[in-house]
Amino acid sequence: MKNIRKIALIAGATGVVGRNLLRQLIADPDWSVICVSRRKPDIEGNFRHISVDLLNPADIREKLGSLNEVTHIFYAAYIEKPRWSDMVAPNMAMLVNLLDVIEPHAPDLVHINIMHGTKWYGSHLGPFKTPAKESDPGRIPPNFYHDQQAFIEERQVGKTWTWSTARPHSICGFAIGNPMNLVLVLAVYATISKALGLPLRHPGSEANASALVNVTDSGLLSRACVWMSTDPGAANEPFNITNGDIFRWIDMWPAIADYFGMEAGPAQKIDLVNTMADQGQQWKSLAQKHDLVPIPYEQLVVWDYGNRVFTPEFDIISSTTKARQYGFSEFQDSQEMFLRQFDELRQNRIIP
Repeated sequence: MKNIRKIALIAGATGVVGRNLLRQLIADPDWSVICVSRRKPDIEGNFRHISVDLLNPADIREKLGSLNEVTHIFYAAYIEKPRWSDMVAPNMAMLVNLLDVIEPHAPDLVHINIMHGTKWYGSHLGPFKTPAKESDPGRIPPNFYHDQQAFIEERQVGKTWTWSTARPHSICGFAIGNPMNLVLVLAVYATISKALGLPLRHPGSEANASALVNVTDSGLLSRACVWMSTDPGAANEPFNITNGDIFRWIDMWPAIADYFGMEAGPAQKIDLVNTMADQGQQWKSLAQKHDLVPIPYEQLVVWDYGNRVFTPEFDIISSTTKARQYGFSEFQDSQEMFLRQFDELRQNRIIP
């Protein structure tokens, strides 16, 4: 194949996945980056940003119709809805709308990478076979992950470009206003608990605290997505991507409490949505006292995501053997990751 400069289009560039992909790619001189999102990512560096509504085909045609130079698409756009069934139509529409405009007019397109997750295996429905493997069957619909992969597989037939999908779990990274950001849930919950003079209680049941889980560092995930998008051997394959270790919250909790200078309390099932809803004034006072970035409390954390993380009373483990067999061998100690990312929140004046 002729040597083509890599030009990435990142869809969903302000989320915890897209933001870290952007940060990685703009640091690599082999890449040029075009970001697609409603607001410009808060990243310093050389990239082009296009504000576009992916649910509006006319807006996409007007603003993206001339992007015939794209070689790689990293699709991390996502719309959250109260019910899983409600997410199928908009999340399918965004992907289809984008590819209908970009793919036919990008002659040098090499690869399309799509972000999925452990819900592929039905982790949101109840206990499932663990460790989950990419060859495991999916679950009964609705599940837009299945729809998106079926769509991209069918569209790729007869084309020269290839595809891949990533299946992480509980992505951890620095991004504000993202509905799936476990690090911010933990950090803000701990900060408020400390201000109230409370121990840091694990907000799930004892069974949740004792179940085995794995999580995914956003930086490791970004590097994995670039690998599967550029290594020909990874073409047309899904890959589980996690840190590579497993832990129980009951064992992780003391280290998190110690970081915030708190005593670790016992597990106590807490509805974070209702319990934390009226802590806006408390956070405002903390922000003023510690000169934090003035982010509105309601935009800081999506507590429902915390509820979803701390509700399951079964193991959630994905096998990463396939990724290692295909050539991606990176790993990350999860405790070190949490503490490092808390440091990053402090350095950016998000938490005191």
